[in-house]
Amino acid sequence: FANLLKIKIDNIMLNEGDTAPDFKALDQNGKSIELSDFSNKKLILYFYPKDDTPGCTKEACNLRDNYNELKQNDFEVVGVSADTSAKHLKFIAKYELPFSLIADTEKTIINDFGCWGLKKFMGREYEGIHRKTFVIENGKVVKLFEKVKTNDHFQQIMDAIG
Repeated sequence: FANLLKIKIDNIMLNEGDTAPDFKALDQNGKSIELSDFSNKKLILYFYPKDDTPGCTKEACNLRDNYNELKQNDFEVVGVSADTSAKHLKFIAKYELPFSLIADTEKTIINDFGCWGLKKFMGREYEGIHRKTFVIENGKVVKLFEKVKTNDHFQQIMDAIG
């Protein structure tokens, strides 16, 4: 039965126009964050594999460097990974990130958004977090990025929905 459940979770696929899964989780400071907190904003909810790795750092810093412009356009940014709050705090401090990171150590939100599954790297297969970004407005997925440009994710988002 566990294998059937695992397969079902791995096959969750959200599409543009779908209702975003509701979530409630804790950020790096233990503060509760939930989808309804962003009802009057456009939420950039981005999923990434691991704090302080090259691609994840590039993506976070690109969003950081353009954060003021995102805020001016009514966007809010929240990152999600399976790292602990302590790792998130170090990552945020090291790169002066101005947005919250959710510590989804149980992978609940990661699974609900279909971001967990089989990955391949250098010929090796393993389970992990797929880098995806969801732009959510009024509870709906208005844009989904499955091929994230870590160096220029801000421009990728603005070109698509700015």
